[in-house]
Amino acid sequence: MKNTYPRRISQALGAVGLATAVTLACGVQSAGAQTSAPDLAPMPEVKPGNAAMIELGKHFFFDRRLSGDWGRSCASCHDPEKGWGDGQALSTGYPSMEYFRNAPTVLNAKHRQRFLWDGRLDGSDAGTLVRDMITETHTMNMDSRLMQERLKQVPAYDALWKTWRKDDINGMRVFNVIGEFIRSLETTNAPFDKFAKGDADAISAEAKEGYALFKGKAGCVACHNGPIGSDGKLYKTGVPEHPDVLANPLRTITMLRHYATSGMPNYMNARTDVGAYAITKKPADIGKFQTAQLRDLKYTAPYMHNGMFATLDEVVAFYNQGGGEGSGLEPLGLSATEQKALVAFLLTLSGDPVIVKAPAEPEMQVRTFGKN
Repeated sequence: MKNTYPRRISQALGAVGLATAVTLACGVQSAGAQTSAPDLAPMPEVKPGNAAMIELGKHFFFDRRLSGDWGRSCASCHDPEKGWGDGQALSTGYPSMEYFRNAPTVLNAKHRQRFLWDGRLDGSDAGTLVRDMITETHTMNMDSRLMQERLKQVPAYDALWKTWRKDDINGMRVFNVIGEFIRSLETTNAPFDKFAKGDADAISAEAKEGYALFKGKAGCVACHNGPIGSDGKLYKTGVPEHPDVLANPLRTITMLRHYATSGMPNYMNARTDVGAYAITKKPADIGKFQTAQLRDLKYTAPYMHNGMFATLDEVVAFYNQGGGEGSGLEPLGLSATEQKALVAFLLTLSGDPVIVKAPAEPEMQVRTFGKN
């Protein structure tokens, strides 16, 4: 099937090296690109991870004792029943705080190039992502030294740990264990994957029309390509600011503290989510966020880095009008029928719900003196 780029904007496909935000950036492409057009790909078959680590990581992922106040777990913001996000436009964050961005799904972490909306972490290092979320004041507010001492007091965890290693439970390896669990969570049995492997009846005629639009008139494939539908780069698409970020002082405080700890200059005067700029300090990166993956969109609403759009219809309509202020995007010119077909196609990238039941939190027991 021939892929063609439609006319598009002068915005470069740049910002290489940072990525990870939910931007269904239909229609973005680099001006004058001469390379062969990219395409989506079925989910690859990969070797399973370390089973012992994954089992232990599952327990840690759901255990509230990994947060400073003993009240939150990783699953509080990445709930299996909510597409491994939290179902809210803006995340709640640590108690007494409110966060200023959406909690993205952790599905398909194994295939990410970068993590987090501003792309500040390497996608090949899930352990560092976990460390950032557990120790960051805004999220779980846990000191890693306290965390490992709490976990050492759980005999069941000590036994599980010994199936993987012979030493004691310790900080960074705890993060890597949770990272291994996260990397095991993948889209399965998606209709698009069956279609891409030769089953012509796996998706509807409407979805096939949407796929043609995705690769042609709408130009979505320029940025949404590969097995998870993301090129892992950063773009400014002009998504409107979420009003509660400034209306709610708790969210504003969290945003400004993030800027301060990132070393962003003149951060106290900021009143918008500057995206990657807080990390790179490059003015060209103001308002840029990573291309979102398109997998399991059926379960991961609301969409965009700030959850501004509740439905895929709203997302497609946003790009059809040419994105938001300062994006440089052009209108797509899709009819109502074509927009509907595009949404139908996007939904074929969702697989079976990935549901993992939370295990019971095992009891703590004070360790025997001299064996600590």
